[in-house]
Amino acid sequence: MTMDQINLLLHTNPAAQLCAGIGATLVLASTVALVLKQTVAKGQPHQVIDNLNARINAWWVMVALMGLAFLLGRRGVIVMFALISLAALREYMHVANESDPAKEGGYRFSVLLAFAVVLPAQYGLLWISWYGLYAIFIPVYAFLVMPIVAVLSDDTSRFLERTAKVQWGLMVCIFCISHVPALFMLEIPGYAHSPLLLITWLIIVVQGSDVLQYIWGKLTGRHKVAPELSPSKTWEGLVGGVASATALGASLYWITPFLPVQAALLAFLTCSMGFLGGLVMSAIKRDRGVKDWGTLIEGHGGMLDRMDSIIFAAPVYFHVIRYWWTP
Repeated sequence: MTMDQINLLLHTNPAAQLCAGIGATLVLASTVALVLKQTVAKGQPHQVIDNLNARINAWWVMVALMGLAFLLGRRGVIVMFALISLAALREYMHVANESDPAKEGGYRFSVLLAFAVVLPAQYGLLWISWYGLYAIFIPVYAFLVMPIVAVLSDDTSRFLERTAKVQWGLMVCIFCISHVPALFMLEIPGYAHSPLLLITWLIIVVQGSDVLQYIWGKLTGRHKVAPELSPSKTWEGLVGGVASATALGASLYWITPFLPVQAALLAFLTCSMGFLGGLVMSAIKRDRGVKDWGTLIEGHGGMLDRMDSIIFAAPVYFHVIRYWWTP
């Protein structure tokens, strides 16, 4: 491909423009982190700078994997998020059952059904674009079947707690996460771009909010939002991060069907839901006495540590678009 062809692609293809922007941002971030490591840390261990470097390196890996899935199109994205749900559910069940001495009977069978039946069925419904059943399969049918399976084992010890664990796992790890690839089911009149750009917008804005909250918190943070749940989150970081991510979402309106003001409002809504989702998931971790959900991603903890904000933002984002932008 010649330079003229590359320039033409960048000027006419929003996806190419976005990829170029993401690549340039990561290169800039890596350069800044390297300079900080050499000038501020003098090449020695430094908690904040080393954490920043680990986050950036993890982002390179995650962006590369997402890019590969996006190249494979709709089905590639569905498979990628099915694997994300699988990893998230595995982490969740491990942490939720850490202190549970008895894992037999109906409860154990319910967990097996979650992995072997509910997860593939939910993403199978996405695969065939059956929205009517997709929307109610977990919150109605799985919610009813799981306690029935458990009670038929004739084991009622801690029945409510165990049933709630499984049901909550289905909601956060499968149902909510699956709303990201579910964006492919939306047909928006007059929107000529691929739903991949809607997915990209959501991920950039919500994950960008997390990063920006971290940066603003380190630079200006003084007052803790919830010291018992997440000591690193501050009001200054929250306000600065959400405001910056809202501006970012508004600036990327051109890859969406939204007007700039609409993009800003939706960015504010999804970032706010993402922050609250992070607090809820942190509360579960504190309840179980763990710092991270897992160690899958260096510098980021487990899959759920990265997806906690997306979990709460994605369903709201999906249904707002479906209600306001589709017939």
